[in-house]
Amino acid sequence: MQGMISRWISNKLEQTMRRVPAVALLGARQVGKTTLAQMIAQSRESIYLDLESSADLVKLSDPAPYLSRHSDKLIILDEIQRAPDLFMVLRGLIDQNRRAGRKAEQFLLLGSASMDLLRQSGESLAGRISYIEMTGFNLLEVPAENPADIHRLWLRGGFPESYLAQTNAFGLAWLEDLIRTYLERDIPQLGFRISATRLRRLWTMLAHMQGENVNFSTLAANLEVDSKTVSRYIDILVDLLLVRRLEPWHVNVKKRLVKSPRFYVRDSGILHRLLDITDYDALLSNPVLGKSWEGFVIENILSILPATIGAYFYRTAAGAEIDLVLKISSTEIWAIEIKSGSAPKIKPGFYTACEDVRATHRYIVYGGDDEFPVKHNVTMISLRKLLLKLQDK
Repeated sequence: MQGMISRWISNKLEQTMRRVPAVALLGARQVGKTTLAQMIAQSRESIYLDLESSADLVKLSDPAPYLSRHSDKLIILDEIQRAPDLFMVLRGLIDQNRRAGRKAEQFLLLGSASMDLLRQSGESLAGRISYIEMTGFNLLEVPAENPADIHRLWLRGGFPESYLAQTNAFGLAWLEDLIRTYLERDIPQLGFRISATRLRRLWTMLAHMQGENVNFSTLAANLEVDSKTVSRYIDILVDLLLVRRLEPWHVNVKKRLVKSPRFYVRDSGILHRLLDITDYDALLSNPVLGKSWEGFVIENILSILPATIGAYFYRTAAGAEIDLVLKISSTEIWAIEIKSGSAPKIKPGFYTACEDVRATHRYIVYGGDDEFPVKHNVTMISLRKLLLKLQDK
């Protein structure tokens, strides 16, 4: 697995660690954060502390003296959201060294839940920390010599244990265990008193509604709770980096727009496990096929882009639509339509929408391997070739 860790994310992490005293590497559980941190640690003196380990927590019962004794090392703190009180300690150590003119300790913080991590570190380590999000494997990180390689990643998702499993059945069984771990252990440990059965039902409903605008009242009625409770439950899944909330584009457009966000189950393997899709043939015959491919493409694209690039969808009340709008800069807007077939038909509304958002780059990601122009300055392109164009943005 170590050889498959993205060189891009590894280089980005190394560069960021040279610039700031603390770096938070965020990502879902089991996505490979610890493996990457251990690779980084091999190149320098370091200590690794797992905050889910009672033995390591004992070492941090009086954290300031312990961490000060290791100020010449890289200090890796895994599952940092389990000990939010440490953020104030880290701030004190960093500032103490700055005042003394010494090089501050280097902290690498790993977190599988962003809610407490971002709130606590934002308050305590502002100006001292940078954030990097690590996703599962994307298409540039795995072999893709033939369509079966893409199908495997799409079906099983990007979690290393699922993708590398010997069979689809083993991979999807591993994902089932991951889902249950989140529902039955991780979410309760974060302090949320939610029925695991009810939250799984909501997660599965979102899977059936992949990439659609969600009616909170309908979900609430099906779950026998109120709309505010549904919204809170979805926020938890979003903050755990399990569901993506994609906001609508609304800049400089004088038209009636769809203004509610869309939601995607982020990992395609989890999506398929929730929907009981067990192999590629079953996926091809499932009504979620198009939206599954759409979410897979969006996650691949966003996995290689910096957080400074805005990602949106665009849809007017009249039906003009773009699946993904990327605001690279104020003068560079990419419009990306996503189709699963090898010979997709493009609706006129896409071309209209490109004019509405003033798109400077216009692409249709399709299921084929080639790249070729179509009308209205639009290019048909494979996912892999689009990722290669975007990877240096």
